[in-house]
Amino acid sequence: MYGHRLSTRLTEYDYRYGAFFISIVVKNRFPLFGKIILEAVDLSPEGQIIKEEWLRTPLIRPSVQLDEWIIMPDHFQAIAIINDGNENGTVGGASWRPCPSEYDANRIQSIQPVKRSLAKMINQFKATTTRRINDLRQRPGQSVWQRNYHDRIIRNEVELDRVRRYIRNNPRNA
Repeated sequence: MYGHRLSTRLTEYDYRYGAFFISIVVKNRFPLFGKIILEAVDLSPEGQIIKEEWLRTPLIRPSVQLDEWIIMPDHFQAIAIINDGNENGTVGGASWRPCPSEYDANRIQSIQPVKRSLAKMINQFKATTTRRINDLRQRPGQSVWQRNYHDRIIRNEVELDRVRRYIRNNPRNA
């Protein structure tokens, strides 16, 4: 399967709804988005672009609720809750469905982003921020982000609180 990447996404899980912990890394981990000063991140102009575009996410996609997030010098992390409109439980006040509890390596597959899915949202966020950062830096066609992104399905309130603390403490622990 040369030229195709295998997805680590669960095949039986619909990534169009749920609570997700997302991490997106700058290409080569270059500290493009700012620097840490006294356990806080001082954003660069490129970091400000990331902030502006992330805050626009629920305006563009009303089904998305933003939770805790942080822009670090070389990566971005956030909790996003995609509401499917059904009452299937709550995490942070948004509807969600729990993830299947077992992970089976045989379920890994090659997939394309589905309309209104987490993958589509991240792909569009990365494309928009890349275009704006390249316009700012006058470097058209340059990669800003590493390929792909990391996500984790948040399964319950305990995990949600743990991830929130992790994000809040990220500058202190860097």
